[in-house]
Amino acid sequence: MQFSKTFIPYGCYWSSPFVRWQGNFANQNSIQLAAEVTTLALNKCNVQPDIFNSIYLGITIPQKHSFYGQNWLSGLLGAPNITGPMIAQACATSTRVIANAASEIETQGHPNHTVLTITCDRTSNGPHILYPAPLAPGGKPDTENWVWDNFGYDPYAKNPMIQTAENVSKDAGITREAQEEATLLRYKQYDQALKNDAEFLRKFMISPIEVKSGRKIIATVEKDEGIYPTSVEGLAKLKPVLKDGSVTFGTQTHPADGNCGLVLTTQEKANEISLNPDYEIQILSFGQARSKKGYMPMAPVPASQNALESAKLSVRDIAATKLHNPFSVNDVYFSEEMGISLASINNYGSSLVWGHPQAPTGMRLLIELIEELVIKKGGHGLFTGCSAGDSAAAIVIKVNSV
Repeated sequence: MQFSKTFIPYGCYWSSPFVRWQGNFANQNSIQLAAEVTTLALNKCNVQPDIFNSIYLGITIPQKHSFYGQNWLSGLLGAPNITGPMIAQACATSTRVIANAASEIETQGHPNHTVLTITCDRTSNGPHILYPAPLAPGGKPDTENWVWDNFGYDPYAKNPMIQTAENVSKDAGITREAQEEATLLRYKQYDQALKNDAEFLRKFMISPIEVKSGRKIIATVEKDEGIYPTSVEGLAKLKPVLKDGSVTFGTQTHPADGNCGLVLTTQEKANEISLNPDYEIQILSFGQARSKKGYMPMAPVPASQNALESAKLSVRDIAATKLHNPFSVNDVYFSEEMGISLASINNYGSSLVWGHPQAPTGMRLLIELIEELVIKKGGHGLFTGCSAGDSAAAIVIKVNSV
């Protein structure tokens, strides 16, 4: 899928800090929290809610009142006259939200058409669902823990997600040592984002965020929370999660809570509201793919190839790459198959380090990709990531130094 008319105004994107599950965001409704963060972000961007023609919400974990989703959210933001879709595609949600919103801009033909995209999720305190089963013995209902049961079992592939990493590790000959080496590199890259009082993160992160219970402030979140020091010795001490496996808790991500948002619009409107007219950010293409059953970490490779083909580019044209990495296996496999170095992927951080809130994960990576390209004074960027069901999605962008 190719795009030619969709732009992101510089600075009109944001992320909350990401907080490890059962942390300070554990009892916050994702939509209400996203409304608070988005209000702060729009004020920072000097954007009024009345400029938006529609809203796209990505959310994958149900919670109270999420049935009303995007329409409740737009009301909380002071934009009660706009509407749009609510989208869920596991960890590909952000990519799908952006692609669908871009398709709207491409087809509207109005020079000022502007879409607000927001992604939010809370893995903490996920719902426990009862499904009626009147024909079961005694009418006993079926039950599901939305988060953990689905992480633990794919009804089509009939395996937990971690098994997909083990399958790829075995097939591709990716050793535990290679996974740990990649993990240590990712933590060092995140350390770069923390330099100079987290200068890189402050470009887009909204903080501090007050966490309230009623009117009482019970915590203040100023940065990503739940990131633990990682060392060669620490990783070596961990046992594999699965018997005879190679993936440990140290070489995979952790569930988290948070939200992200960004503005998509036309070139004309983007130039008008950009916070830095020296940079122009364009969405070029979208690609998707699905690997063979039970091999989820393989899927980002064909998804990226499809997105690059739509953009009429090769991987050699890419100046920066961001990869959602629920397992470090993903990074090693992607690096080897695409022919690019591990060190060229995921500069300044990745989901392996700061966590996995599902819907907003990819959007934060895309935002970080934009800022990395700005540091490089422009160029093409690739974001990709796998998703439940052995699928993946990718987006190619271009940052022009005007």
